[in-house]
Amino acid sequence: MATMQVEVVSPEKVLFSGEAKQVITRTLDGEIAFLPGHAPFLGALSECHTRITLADDSVLDVAVHGGFVQVSGSTVSILSDIAELGDEIDRDRALRAKDAAEELLRKEHDAEAESALARAHARLNATGGLAGTSQGAH
Repeated sequence: MATMQVEVVSPEKVLFSGEAKQVITRTLDGEIAFLPGHAPFLGALSECHTRITLADDSVLDVAVHGGFVQVSGSTVSILSDIAELGDEIDRDRALRAKDAAEELLRKEHDAEAESALARAHARLNATGGLAGTSQGAH
């Protein structure tokens, strides 16, 4: 299968640069998948779990917190305000952040809490989702 160059960049560093078969991410208009040969594209990213299928069929999970995705030629660039590789995320901290945001939102509408909840969900999804969050905790 053909591959494309994928780059995930945050203001601090290049998180990933390499060959991939597919990228699935979420723009403000919804989820979108990119395969080699995709038409040029530019979209604003939402808080999301981005999945990059690498050339060896393994999947790189990334929590993306805003920014843009651009497809130009054979390159997909994710230019994120903040991005975190799934295996580098502190899952317990993300769970605590999710719980705190949900507690605040039960009491009142709060835009900052909604944003914190979206970030927590992106992080948790990039580490395997909510399923099994209590495995090994009992």
